[in-house]
Amino acid sequence: MDPAKPSGTALWTGRGNLALRIVSSAVLAPVALAAAYFGGTLFVLFWMAAALCVIWEWDTLVCAHEKNPVLTIGAVAVAGAGLLLMLGRTLSVFALIALGMMGAATLASRALRGWCVAGVLYAGVLLVCPVLLRRDPVFGFQALLFLFIVVWLTDVVAYFAGRALGGPKLMPRVSPKKTWSGALGGAAGGTLGAIAVGMHYEFPNLAAVALVAIFLSIASQAGDLLESWIKRRFDAKDASSLIPGHGGVMDRLDGFVAAALLAMLIGVSRGGAQNPASGLLIW
Repeated sequence: MDPAKPSGTALWTGRGNLALRIVSSAVLAPVALAAAYFGGTLFVLFWMAAALCVIWEWDTLVCAHEKNPVLTIGAVAVAGAGLLLMLGRTLSVFALIALGMMGAATLASRALRGWCVAGVLYAGVLLVCPVLLRRDPVFGFQALLFLFIVVWLTDVVAYFAGRALGGPKLMPRVSPKKTWSGALGGAAGGTLGAIAVGMHYEFPNLAAVALVAIFLSIASQAGDLLESWIKRRFDAKDASSLIPGHGGVMDRLDGFVAAALLAMLIGVSRGGAQNPASGLLIW
């Protein structure tokens, strides 16, 4: 057998994994879209659940025997932040997440302190950014749809373009399967999807929308690479096995976390804290 070619078992496993990915995505994507469409308490609960899963995966992966006390303080901070978001106490949300980070720093050993603190921040970003974007009274849902389309198409097109075109590796020491062709294809796919959303909602400046989408796509791929580096650093293939064919929640939302953070920063810088989605989309 040619060692350069995958065996029949490997091919079958790969196809089965792809099928699981498709089925899982077909279930999860409509749920995420429905939560974004209805907004309100349902939306906050959706992202609170995702953030709690992520902090559990993060602490299980990186905090070793210190997991339980660090996880407890982090989960309390994330759940409390979710409740405060439901009440509209935004400043208190940031204060509580900061307290959670301080608590994790106090409970963790010196060797793992930075990692455990970063887990609270990572989960907090995942919770806060989409909720604040959705809260924009005019363009909240459009901003989330825009963000979903960019991240999802970046991921899907990068996967298939990389497999079809191959070529030089993007960062082989971090993620051996990712290629430059996949990265560029993913950025193109995400940008075209964003332009389609902009045309549908008649955003006034499609060139600016496309430029924003390019940066969000790059951020999404950087977030993916960051999580790959963390998993390699701690010798793990997946963050967990919660989602069939996908690994863990963190494996599916790694790119979204980075893109949502960048989207929130762009939106707040232009539209202020009350209208971040408008600042993101209307140029």
